[in-house]
Amino acid sequence: MGSFLDTIFLDNSVRSYLIVAGSLLLIFLFKRLLSRYLAGILFSFVKRIARGVDKTSFVKLVVSPLEVFLLVLFSIIALDKLTFPKILNVVIYKANVREFVDAISVIVLIIVFIWLLLRIMDFIAMILHHRADQTADPADNQLVVFFKDFFKVVLVIFGILLILKFAFHYNISNLLTGLSIATAAIALATRESLENLIASFIIFFDRPFTMGDHVKVQDVTGTVERIGLRSTRIRTDQKTYVTVPNKQMVDSILDNLSLRTQRRGFVQLELHAETPHDSVNQFVQRVKNIFNQRKDQVENHTVFLSDINKNAFIIHVEFFAAPIPVADFNDLRQQVNLSLINLMEDMNIKLATKEESAKVEAKQIL
Repeated sequence: MGSFLDTIFLDNSVRSYLIVAGSLLLIFLFKRLLSRYLAGILFSFVKRIARGVDKTSFVKLVVSPLEVFLLVLFSIIALDKLTFPKILNVVIYKANVREFVDAISVIVLIIVFIWLLLRIMDFIAMILHHRADQTADPADNQLVVFFKDFFKVVLVIFGILLILKFAFHYNISNLLTGLSIATAAIALATRESLENLIASFIIFFDRPFTMGDHVKVQDVTGTVERIGLRSTRIRTDQKTYVTVPNKQMVDSILDNLSLRTQRRGFVQLELHAETPHDSVNQFVQRVKNIFNQRKDQVENHTVFLSDINKNAFIIHVEFFAAPIPVADFNDLRQQVNLSLINLMEDMNIKLATKEESAKVEAKQIL
């Protein structure tokens, strides 16, 4: 029996093959148990960083890539104890089969390791999403999605560099130098896109507005529906869908209408110049009474004789309401305007007209 185990086959003894096969069998049988144990250890570290996380969800996410990673890792370690047969070590494209096998093993190991890190990243993003859902600001969820995608790209690039370094023995320092030069050239060619990207970071962190806010920037007024990496999408009051570059959203004067504390209404009345003094004074007082009767709708108001010219007496009427919906505020404005019209009819007060102003100017010329 001992002589059979010491029999050499393809540069390795039968004993070595049996030991490696037994090791692989043990790994295959206990990989689920070992991966769950290691997932529990990883969870204990994650729990210290983020409290209130669900262990079941974490294990469900990482156990599959962790199983594959352990299986690949221990398989490589076990097979490395065998001597690669010289008869199989032929040269293909200036490289022997042993080098190909080693490179493929390293590539698979790195890919599975990056897969595991991506699953952990998904779990962290899930925790952050849960916390963001507890806040009223919808921008928190979008910020989580943005950084999750960003760090996933970084991990993939990191994995590619590891493959080039350890599988193909490529000097990545020269590659990084070349990439830095190419990146600088691309940055100069895509300066506007980079400016918009930087502006998106400013929007995310400074938060001059969030999704759902009613804003006015330049000649565009509407509701913010999406904040992207390059631009912001706004649904205008005319129900059109406008795309505004983030740089303009940051550099331009932006009025966040959703953050106002009141809505302002303004009417300027030009009473006829022949209106008696007592009538003007009485008109101002009665307009104030109109707003006093609407204290449930109008928070404060201002009514006074602001100016006098040769053709009219200028009455300044200004009032402020709570930040109610636009439709409700327009209805309030209409009620105020109708009340002013009824008041002028009751007091027999007329407004100055352009025709009369033109007649006065014509008489002065003659």
